[in-house]
Amino acid sequence: MELSPIILAQNLKAEAEKFLAGPGNHNGHPTDPRQRAFGEPIFGYARASDPIWATFKKSVDLACLTPVEAFGNVYPDADLERLSTLVFVLPQTTQTMKEQNQARLWPAEGWARSRGSHQKTVDGLALYLLNFLKSLKILAVIPDLLPVWKTLPSSSYGITSLWSHRHAGFAAGLGTFGLCDGLITEVGKAHRMGSLIINHRLPITPRSYGDDEFHQHCLWFNSGSCGLCVTRCPAGAISLQGHDKVKCSDYLKSTTPYIATHWPDMAGTYGCGLCQSRVPCAVRTPPKVTRS
Repeated sequence: MELSPIILAQNLKAEAEKFLAGPGNHNGHPTDPRQRAFGEPIFGYARASDPIWATFKKSVDLACLTPVEAFGNVYPDADLERLSTLVFVLPQTTQTMKEQNQARLWPAEGWARSRGSHQKTVDGLALYLLNFLKSLKILAVIPDLLPVWKTLPSSSYGITSLWSHRHAGFAAGLGTFGLCDGLITEVGKAHRMGSLIINHRLPITPRSYGDDEFHQHCLWFNSGSCGLCVTRCPAGAISLQGHDKVKCSDYLKSTTPYIATHWPDMAGTYGCGLCQSRVPCAVRTPPKVTRS
């Protein structure tokens, strides 16, 4: 008997929490095994048939994969009408945010450690869920781990990729974009994200915003009352016109020597994240301010 969408979603959440309670969610601290990389996850779900994916191809890049295209890259004969996209958000821990709020030019240790371990945790969780689904004989793929995945130059955004967890999160009702391009969710924008495309129906998360309301949760866009991420950015990569991904990427690379000097066990790691801390949308969706 096939699992109901609600039961499968509950099981996936329970399995994710089990993984995150274990060593896969350690932030890499060399002497303290209790330090977690991320806090409790939140989840959202979207249909692969949702028209929003076609909207993304037009507004972001025609090369971007839809869930149907990504899944079909591995399973071309699957029942594409059943496809759902699962998106998870892993918020930074309270301790990491406390440290990061005090940072001014370089990332705090907790932030650097979560950045250094995030791929292990995000990919580890995605693969853990993939194997759990496999045990239930449910096919799934992880879009950004596909062999075809790559980053691309973009005339509109500087840099783009074939799959965006943030756009998947928008589709799955988890949040909208801020001035710095971060996805502002109910747990804010200080987080990491992952996603899977699953050949099974899941309970769709309704969007509380319109399909063209990409910035509803951002105080700058909805009321002109913030813009603090502009002043938080040490690279000058954020302005009131938006986020310069190339300038941001260049600054991220420049943080590697600082991190290696202060925390030698993290040599090779880079990170910043200042725009995701000490701002109203860091750990929640800020209350909307009405324009006067």
